[in-house]
Amino acid sequence: MIPNYSAHSSESLGATEVPQARTVGRRRLLLLAAVLPLAAWRMSQTAQAAPLRWQGMALGAPASLILHHGGDTAGAQAALTATLAELERLEAMFSLFRADSVISRLNHAGRINNAPAEFVTLLHQALDMAARSGGVFDPSIGPLWSLYFEHFVVGGHSQPPAAALVERARALVDWRAVQLAGPDVTLVRPGMGLSLNGIAQGFITDRCSEVLRAYGFSQMLVDMGEPRAIAAKPDGSAWQIGLADPRQPGRALHTLSVLDQAVATSGGYGTLLDAAGLYTHLINPHTGRTAPAFESVTVVAATATQADALSTTLALISDSDVSARLALLRTQPGCRAICINDAGLVSELS
Repeated sequence: MIPNYSAHSSESLGATEVPQARTVGRRRLLLLAAVLPLAAWRMSQTAQAAPLRWQGMALGAPASLILHHGGDTAGAQAALTATLAELERLEAMFSLFRADSVISRLNHAGRINNAPAEFVTLLHQALDMAARSGGVFDPSIGPLWSLYFEHFVVGGHSQPPAAALVERARALVDWRAVQLAGPDVTLVRPGMGLSLNGIAQGFITDRCSEVLRAYGFSQMLVDMGEPRAIAAKPDGSAWQIGLADPRQPGRALHTLSVLDQAVATSGGYGTLLDAAGLYTHLINPHTGRTAPAFESVTVVAATATQADALSTTLALISDSDVSARLALLRTQPGCRAICINDAGLVSELS
């Protein structure tokens, strides 16, 4: 089974309008303003009109929700229950930690018939980003990730795996060898393996947002690994999302005001595989090398799915290759990207 590389430690979120650092070991270190510190899977309401606030986990990543309900406490709790049920249903499709998940069974057998509609939909979107990026984004990255994970994390090595091993794993990574025929998915080459972690958390955020909307709620910040702001706060103000300094994740370098948009950040510093911090969880399938640690790319888009996939892809393109980043960004109308380099310089692409 391919390890889930979104696993990381718990977070601490600050209940203040000043963005506080989300100190978690993963590729997306976003700072969500005005989030009440909570124990996992706990709700809190201190006044009748206070928003419902929840914090838990999604695909091994910290997740949170702020829902303004106008005093409809019972309705908000029912909506949350339905949202958590949807989260559980989707984790049963995309989690690499679960041996019984759809993706784990596909990776084990090389084929799965009658995959759930959401699984097929997301895989189509992942393959579309692979085509647009020339394979920089590749959902079949599993063999390379497994090699690095087992070498550094399981094996405890300080030096990189042998070049021959990297090349052997890289030869199994090819999005064009993932076949979709209706609801049936086939991995053409023995030894292939999928990971949708570069897009699935955004997809789950979008799906959970739709569940809450179906219950009649329209003012919320939903973060199942990637935050999506629906409408404004009751006072008409935008949601504030701060971006962490990759060199000091406890410090915000930039703050975004977000309305009816999603935000996703990808950076190698989120998960460092070796003690020296030279190897990260973001792996370029063309070269087999990992992305630099102290750089990040944040994407603002209409949906969290789109932001998630695009931020992952842009982070794998060298920050010196601005033209390549711009070319990819322009295939996604309405999106913009904020880049932070290893010196802490913030720049925007649009």
